[in-house]
Amino acid sequence: MRKALFTIITVLLASAATADAQSVDTGKFMDTFIENFNSDRPENFNMHGSHRYFPNVPSLSEKGSDVMVMRINPETAAGAGRGPEIGTKKLTHFGTYKARIRVPDVKKVQPNIGAVVGYFTYRNDKTFKLSEIDFEWLIADPTLIYVGTWTGNSDQRVGRTINLAKGEILYTIWRKDGYDRGRNHNLTGEANQPEKITAIPNYDASKRFYTYGFDWHPDRLTWWIIHPETNEKIILWDYKGQVLIPEQPDFTGIPQSPTTYLLNYWHTNNWPVDTNSKSIEAPAYPYALEVDWMSYEPFVEESQEWINENNWQ
Repeated sequence: MRKALFTIITVLLASAATADAQSVDTGKFMDTFIENFNSDRPENFNMHGSHRYFPNVPSLSEKGSDVMVMRINPETAAGAGRGPEIGTKKLTHFGTYKARIRVPDVKKVQPNIGAVVGYFTYRNDKTFKLSEIDFEWLIADPTLIYVGTWTGNSDQRVGRTINLAKGEILYTIWRKDGYDRGRNHNLTGEANQPEKITAIPNYDASKRFYTYGFDWHPDRLTWWIIHPETNEKIILWDYKGQVLIPEQPDFTGIPQSPTTYLLNYWHTNNWPVDTNSKSIEAPAYPYALEVDWMSYEPFVEESQEWINENNWQ
């Protein structure tokens, strides 16, 4: 039922988008879509990594829902991209991204697991460098959400970590590769909004499905979650890009260049969750990640303006 209602809404949005002057090259870029994962292979995504995909199967946790299941291979080496991964067949850019996800519930079975679910965008452009926006869950503690971006080279980041069950912001930071030895610095003022977050009591990303999303503009990024009971949009971080180092005005933390829209599931052996320093074990079993749907709605005018200004090919 949820999928049917969401499909109707998305079709209406797509019709509205088509009514506007659509000038972004649809030969290179994805148009508005919702991927329900109801066929043998995704319509809008390619599959990568260690392939363990089961589309259009009954949910393991929600009666009446058919979903895509990804299973991690315990024998796969650690590292992002080595587990199951999907990425859009064409590029995406400024727009609204949404997904309904339930991460694996393994805390009682393997409390020290080192596994990551990533819902994100990523591309490394030779001119504009990294363009990455992410939600991440370290499933050893599914009450925490990691959000942020990577730009520039290998270690240029803005990020926030949240305990949503408590409505607690652990930290909101920035760092730049090669600056101040790559140390983390706290973000304050307009870059640290909201300063308080409404808790979702008993939030646990592994216990039920939640709808997550982000709105990507050239000068602003907003990450959010839909409260499953009230349907309220809870803002996790509303980051307004600003110059973080006066001498380096290009560093704002907001990705600019076109990217690819992805979801993956992988083993980390060097990134433990903040609440458990031991959580770097390889998965002992092929634990299941469930994805109900993913969607994308481009901000056509903003993208076309950026492409024109930057002579992007």
